[in-house]
Amino acid sequence: MKTLTQYGLMAEKHWREFLPNLVAELEARGELQEMLYEAQERTKDEMVDLRMQLMKQGRTPQQANDQAWEMVRERYLLLPPEAAK
Repeated sequence: MKTLTQYGLMAEKHWREFLPNLVAELEARGELQEMLYEAQERTKDEMVDLRMQLMKQGRTPQQANDQAWEMVRERYLLLPPEAAK
């Protein structure tokens, strides 16, 4: 089984709280861990690319990291909550 890092664990916590229907569906299909792993890997890869681009534009490594995190985190990890029923 693939190991979840801080990104994957953050996604799992967020998804369980704000996307319980999605989590239940993914668990029922046995796909939750794979989807969390994919979300963490996409986040990690995009963070690396964005950090490099931002540093080339003159940001410090910390500024680049912070800005990249703000740009990427809601794409894969901190998804919008499910609509209330």
